[in-house]
Amino acid sequence: MYDYHAHTNYSDGAFLRWMVDAAADAGLDGIGFADHCNVSPEPSARRYKRALGFNLDMTYERRREAIEAVREDAAIEVFDAVEMDYDPTHEEAIAEFLADAGFDYAVGSVHDLDGANVHTRSHFADKPEAERRELVDRYFEKLVALAESELFAVAAHPDLIERNPHLRGFATEDHYAAVADAFRDSRTVPEINAGRLLDDYGEFHPAPAFLDRLVDAGIDVTVGTDSHEPDAIAPRVREIEAELDRRGLEQVRIDGLVAGD
Repeated sequence: MYDYHAHTNYSDGAFLRWMVDAAADAGLDGIGFADHCNVSPEPSARRYKRALGFNLDMTYERRREAIEAVREDAAIEVFDAVEMDYDPTHEEAIAEFLADAGFDYAVGSVHDLDGANVHTRSHFADKPEAERRELVDRYFEKLVALAESELFAVAAHPDLIERNPHLRGFATEDHYAAVADAFRDSRTVPEINAGRLLDDYGEFHPAPAFLDRLVDAGIDVTVGTDSHEPDAIAPRVREIEAELDRRGLEQVRIDGLVAGD
């Protein structure tokens, strides 16, 4: 099994060496480090990523040197990847950066709605239900555009809005059908993401009904534990293995899906 979505101290995770060792101890065959990156030209995005330290656009070459050093004695494969914030209005800047950076593969994520991160509960809490439904519509429109862009090997946590209780429950079968159609025609593969499975949300991404729709449509999946700490890897891997076995699914290898191919 390969975990294609984990984080290091080059964004909001733990030391790279610790994460590699924990992945090996968890029985993985490989781990991909997809640290957060945003290349939006908007001043607000620049301020946000500087405040959080999400500066992979400036540090990826240093991280690459660290990955190459770790590979020399790592017991498993280690991939040099990126989790890129996607917005269709910034597609040109994203494509240019990915082409220049030459990562092993790119993971695409939709994190922004209405000028705020979808995790920011306070931003959405007081909005009328009709407006929140419209924002969920917009989220899935962006997810479809992400798949259609052909910029990414993997689509991360494809129903991230479910983590926010003020946006949860508004996804519809029409949303799922539109996304399934987009993935069917794209090289981009959705992941089974365990980032909140053992926390307060308590579900995989995609949520069960969404994953049912993708599986029924014949959409392949890959795996991302979305781990930020070493101790999170093993329990999430076990849960993902059990889910794959329960559904009779096999994980897709990323080989041949590198961004820019």
